[in-house]
Amino acid sequence: MGTFHHDKCELHGITVVVDTAGSRVYVGRCDDMDEREIVLMDADVHEARPGAPSKADYLARAAKYGVWKKHDRVVVPRAEAVSVRPLRELA
Repeated sequence: MGTFHHDKCELHGITVVVDTAGSRVYVGRCDDMDEREIVLMDADVHEARPGAPSKADYLARAAKYGVWKKHDRVVVPRAEAVSVRPLRELA
């Protein structure tokens, strides 16, 4: 379970996957989320491109082993996100 603060979203403190319609996917600990943006802490950003793992392959590995933090804080515009779900749902 994540940590709970009355002024934060329900996914606060939980490691989440933020998927986009494009080739980018984000994995990180959700700090907060509203109608404008999703704020992730200790995050990784994966871009599926030739020679790199697909989104599905990247997420399968992330669900099994976790991710290596590459960014302290990432802000994803809500308009880019097609889904936000806990990483544990992929395991």
